[in-house]
Amino acid sequence: MQIARISLESGPRYAIVDRDTDEYVVLAGDPIFQGLDTTGQRVPMRNTRVLSPIIPRSKVVAVGRNYAAHIEEMGSATPENPLLFFKPNTSVIGPDDAIIQPAWSNEISYEAELAVVIGRPCKDVPIERVDDVIYGYTIANDVTARDVQRAEEQWARAKGFDTSCPLGPVIDLDYEPSDVAIRSYVNGELRQDGRSSQMIRPVNELVSYISHAFSLLPGDVILTGTPAGVGTIVPGDTVEIEIDGLGTLSNELRST
Repeated sequence: MQIARISLESGPRYAIVDRDTDEYVVLAGDPIFQGLDTTGQRVPMRNTRVLSPIIPRSKVVAVGRNYAAHIEEMGSATPENPLLFFKPNTSVIGPDDAIIQPAWSNEISYEAELAVVIGRPCKDVPIERVDDVIYGYTIANDVTARDVQRAEEQWARAKGFDTSCPLGPVIDLDYEPSDVAIRSYVNGELRQDGRSSQMIRPVNELVSYISHAFSLLPGDVILTGTPAGVGTIVPGDTVEIEIDGLGTLSNELRST
């Protein structure tokens, strides 16, 4: 089952994706907190605006340097432990929303990533119980002000500026993430072509490790790292990220 968040005249609503009829089945509330009860309303997918499937109430936790080939292309060292950083919920945007280049950066990069959505409060989760706390999976673009990242020891500004965390288009509740293709395209040209099986630390290890650092709450999002092939984009460029079974996340970079 896949969940989307869509824009209706009454405001943003969650909906089940019904691909057999090309419709959204509108839900009565937030499915993470209120379940999957429907209102009976059906909305055609065509011409319906899709929003970010989740706006984290608490945090986005991102993992750096989790693919060996990406570490090599960046000239970095493999971290002894997962390298963690935060992106604020104000960085989140949805499909087809614009990434806005900050006036203080001249080098914006894309990073295609598989994202995990947490479904329940948890702390110190054993690896064998990680599946119990995951709500589903979606696509993320860990947009980065690369020049600022190089210049500053902390990555908060480079990784956390407004619009730097596109998410979507859906959350898949039944997804198997162990070996799926992760690709990015810039203006239709393939740039990244990796697989989740190439992660240094897979999803269950990451979620367990992160939960031992701090509590995870429903709606928190974890970004699991990016494959090789990252690069820069300029205003007017469109980045499309495809992950098997999760669809395509597309966003254009625009100047301020």
